[in-house]
Amino acid sequence: MMEQRKGRRLILFPLPLQGHLNPMLDLANILHSKGFSLSLSSTPTSTLPTFQTTLTSLSSLSKMAYRQPRPPQTMSFSLISLLNIKCVEPFKECLSRLVSDDVSEDPVSCLITDAIFHFTQAVAESLKLPRIVLRTVSSSSFVVFSAFPLLREKGYLPIQVDNMVSATKASSGLMWNTFEDLEQSSLASLIQQFSIPMFLIGPFHKHNLVIPSPSSGLLAEDQTSLSWLKTQPPKSVVYMSFGHIVVISEQEFLEIAWGLAKSEQPFLWVVRPGLVHGVEWLEPLPRGFLESLSGRGRIVKWAPQQEVLPHKAVGAFWSHNGWNSTLESICEGVPMICMPCFGDRKVNARFVSQVWKVGLQLENGKLE
Repeated sequence: MMEQRKGRRLILFPLPLQGHLNPMLDLANILHSKGFSLSLSSTPTSTLPTFQTTLTSLSSLSKMAYRQPRPPQTMSFSLISLLNIKCVEPFKECLSRLVSDDVSEDPVSCLITDAIFHFTQAVAESLKLPRIVLRTVSSSSFVVFSAFPLLREKGYLPIQVDNMVSATKASSGLMWNTFEDLEQSSLASLIQQFSIPMFLIGPFHKHNLVIPSPSSGLLAEDQTSLSWLKTQPPKSVVYMSFGHIVVISEQEFLEIAWGLAKSEQPFLWVVRPGLVHGVEWLEPLPRGFLESLSGRGRIVKWAPQQEVLPHKAVGAFWSHNGWNSTLESICEGVPMICMPCFGDRKVNARFVSQVWKVGLQLENGKLE
């Protein structure tokens, strides 16, 4: 039996990828507003400089994913493997010091980590510290993910995911950025598979109303997006953003550009530097393209999405269907055009179009 710890001090260990970091920081603010004392594992530089150096290197590696020619899913699996190897010893030493140096009346009561950091389960057990897992994907996609070990055992999958699933099952609990009314059937299936408590406290960004999240973005938000939206008619703007990792071809980029131009709909398009393979930013656009729109379209490098989606001018969201984007769009009642590229995004898109029926999926050049 793991010893009981009393106190309201928690240690959080986020994955240094934007789609995982944001919900962890939102969760931190929620917990802080409830009276918990928090420590982020990357902050105690005075305690263990080596661990800070390791995390900095890994964060830099994650940024490289945006400019790599390899598919994003390949880069993601490589990064995940590296994280779970390189972080073991420095994290164990860091966590040991945080726990052993704790002589206050408020001892560390729990470790909360991203599920991808499966190595942290063994570290937590060695220190008799309960570990709660945060899943930053939908429960619907995790139902699919939890079947991967069986598929791999039967030879259908070459990738190693058994450790992540088994470490989650061995944890003290599982937190979800979702809610029961949205994913009732998927959650019911997971409750049968996992004999650990499940905490449904999402959507995080809607709970997080008191303390604004610190700016953690890899790209600066272009606030002029909001002033431009004020000039547009209600429900008229197509907002487009494909997240932090997706890379598209130049041909896809130009097809989207001409489609938007010929639609005659106002649009706000987030074109992240490195979004187009082999291109810095907007170089493939024909000369005079933006001018020909006469102000009907606006292209920015990054937008404050949680402020854009609720704006009265936004009528649709063309999305890659990462879980954060999908959940935010559902919460604001904005219908989606789904263009998933890999991984859990494809499951999310299928649920958006076929189960929740709050959007359409773009497949083979057609909306279905």
